[in-house]
Amino acid sequence: MIKNFIPELRQRGLLQDITPGTEEQLAKEVTTGYIGFDPTAESLHIGSLLPIIILMHMQRAGHKPMALIGGATGMIGDPTGKSAERNLLDDEILKKNIAGIRKQLEKFLDFNENIENPAELVNNHDWLKDYSFLDFIRDIGKHITINYMLAKDSVQKRLEFGLSFTEFSYQLIQGFDFYYLNKNKNVKLQAGGADQWGNIVTGTELIRKKGSSEAFAFTCPLLKKADGGKFGKTESGNVWLDRKKTSPYQFYQFWLNTSDEDAKNFIKIFTFLPISKIEQLIEEHEKAPQVRQLQKKLAEEVTVLVHSQEDLQFAVRATEILFGKATQAALASLNEQQFLDVMEGVPQVHFPKSKLSEGMDILSFLAETEIFSSKGEAKKMLQAGGLSLNKEKVQGFDLQLNEDHLLNKKHMLFQKGKKQYYLAVFE
Repeated sequence: MIKNFIPELRQRGLLQDITPGTEEQLAKEVTTGYIGFDPTAESLHIGSLLPIIILMHMQRAGHKPMALIGGATGMIGDPTGKSAERNLLDDEILKKNIAGIRKQLEKFLDFNENIENPAELVNNHDWLKDYSFLDFIRDIGKHITINYMLAKDSVQKRLEFGLSFTEFSYQLIQGFDFYYLNKNKNVKLQAGGADQWGNIVTGTELIRKKGSSEAFAFTCPLLKKADGGKFGKTESGNVWLDRKKTSPYQFYQFWLNTSDEDAKNFIKIFTFLPISKIEQLIEEHEKAPQVRQLQKKLAEEVTVLVHSQEDLQFAVRATEILFGKATQAALASLNEQQFLDVMEGVPQVHFPKSKLSEGMDILSFLAETEIFSSKGEAKKMLQAGGLSLNKEKVQGFDLQLNEDHLLNKKHMLFQKGKKQYYLAVFE
């Protein structure tokens, strides 16, 4: 059974611009709609999770989702939202990136051809690679005026920095993609971020002028954090969907550490929880914000969506180990990779493993590695009961560090006070 899913998107803050007639089309018949993905890396990041969510809503509503990989446009570079021309990608890197993205999308969308509305993946390189420049400007270029193209915000913003003809032509190519898919695959809908509106409606304009079937479009707002910062960025860079680039633990921590205001927004956007349930969660959260119930539920839902229930269980356990009242045994239960995932971002000190065989008093070690500025400072913290080794309180000044204190045969975890951690690596 098909349904118009636009009201759902509107409720969740996922709708900005929409062309007239779009909702009527979605209520009328199974509609194929597409969103483009930029193959600039072999993994998508959480900024790409937003368009994936849109495609998931589309398929859940009985419509056919299509993901377009910009194998051709990835060689050019979209000027939208950029202040400088992007590096061009060669064929080998593009193929590797496209294969990685395809694998990721299969986790979120159902590509099973036995269902009525299977997802489909297309690559615009397939129809653009043999299209000559002369044919393109004759068949496509003549239908869109320079005045129309110059009026686009994305072009206007780049003119002051300088805009190459290559990038200027991007909206024509994206418009042609929509026209090609409309004509050859009966694609009637394109969606994307708000910054893509100009490129998207170039497609609807081209379809109208070339006398093809109807075409519709909508966009979702660009995500920003409540403090104005860029969504999806951390001090260490992008938050990726690939577990090799961003571990499930780090991924979970990203969502767990969102602000109250962002959590209220993100839980509507990035989960499929009913709105009534979300409103109940927000109400409960506001009664006891210190419990961070909203952030915990958000982190749980998105971690399972992108990774798995098992990954969530590990992330929760690892969080308890690092920030809760875990024991040394719990810390030792992690294998080396899990341990390193949890310790990502913890300051490291390096020390020769050979010195441990002789035994080394803890005060000398702490001063020599500069975990403390001096033995005196370390002694004061120890006396106050504020120093832990591998999650166990250090009781006396005479502790001799040796290889029995090592985790995974090469690490020790020191904790100053409640939140300051240092990872000692012995090599």
